Amino acid sequence: MTTNSSSGKGFRNVPPPQGSGAARAGTPYSRFIPREELGKFAAWSPDTLNTELDPPAGSAHTPTTQATPATDPPAVQAQIAAARQAGYQDGYRDGLVALDSFKQSFATQMASQWGQLLHSFDAQLGALEAQMAQAVAQAAVLLARRVVRAEIQAHPEQVAEAAMQAVNAVLQSAKHIRVLVHPDDHALVAAGAAEALASRGARLLAQPGIERGGCLVESDLGQIDARIEIRWRQAAAVLGSVLPWQDNDPEPGA
Repeated sequence: MTTNSSSGKGFRNVPPPQGSGAARAGTPYSRFIPREELGKFAAWSPDTLNTELDPPAGSAHTPTTQATPATDPPAVQAQIAAARQAGYQDGYRDGLVALDSFKQSFATQMASQWGQLLHSFDAQLGALEAQMAQAVAQAAVLLARRVVRAEIQAHPEQVAEAAMQAVNAVLQSAKHIRVLVHPDDHALVAAGAAEALASRGARLLAQPGIERGGCLVESDLGQIDARIEIRWRQAAAVLGSVLPWQDNDPEPGA
């Protein structure tokens, strides 16, 4: 049984003419289809391959179209500029933090080094000051010794004053007092200290071992050493020097 359709969704099957060869051979019949028997159609052209036709009515297939988002070059450039500015600000801020940290570390290190340097410099300066003070004191002692020697040679009569001071230092209860002086100073002491010697009953004796300018007073209670080398030693000790009286003065620049 052959079913004809006029809904436009298919083609009607028309039986072949009676007595045709197609009917006798049992092959399908082929003919031109009238326009009114055609459904929806479109003329074919080469551009049809590039154009998507609308699906037939009632078809479940729905074509999907993916739209490519349009880019806005000014907006992209603005975003890039903003990212660069943010990166620059972050880098600048991190650089300032690193610089501040370096400054603090460098200041701490330099303060420690300067402290050690100042401590070392202070120690060296203290040692130098001590050496300078010692050198100045030594020079002063040398100068004083030269002055005393020159004074004794220029005014030998001053030995009489030294003898009087030594005799007066002897206790009043002492007896058998003797005053020993250099032979060249005997006459000077006898003339300049005669009254002091007589009041204590002291005898004046010449002693070659006594250096000029000094004297040695002996008694039954002890002795008073007023020799020049002893008095010089005491005076030099006050200046912190142990320069002896007998040493020769060094030459200038030695």
